[in-house]
Amino acid sequence: MSTLAAQSPTERADALIRLTRRLTELLQRETALFEARRPLETEDFQHEKTRLATLYRREIGAVKEDPSRLEGLPEPVKRMLKDSTETFTRALHANGIAVETLKTLTEGVVRSVAEEAGRNRDSLSGYGPGVTPGQKPAGAPAVAVNRTA
Repeated sequence: MSTLAAQSPTERADALIRLTRRLTELLQRETALFEARRPLETEDFQHEKTRLATLYRREIGAVKEDPSRLEGLPEPVKRMLKDSTETFTRALHANGIAVETLKTLTEGVVRSVAEEAGRNRDSLSGYGPGVTPGQKPAGAPAVAVNRTA
């Protein structure tokens, strides 16, 4: 299904409201898990979120192409659609901030681990007479030598 199945603009709006609310719930749940530094727990609902987001994007695109899909809605339905869309937009914004924060934290951890690994590698490089664990021979490659050569 590429867009919502509905027989009238009111049915379509009702379905779009339900879709938007469910997508908002998933985004808010994901955001809370990201903020709690528990991103792996979001895996349980990623498939549903992706499926609903795709359906939402298609439906909004279809409405933009053909505004009559939502033409003549009763005022209370228009208000609910507008409210659910505004709530969704706020949830999407908060989710984006949480994703960016988590990304920054993750990159910082990865950078710290890489730097520490580099320091450990550098401080333990070298062997032979006169080389202490804190010294590193400049550009010396690892070689193997035997007496038959």
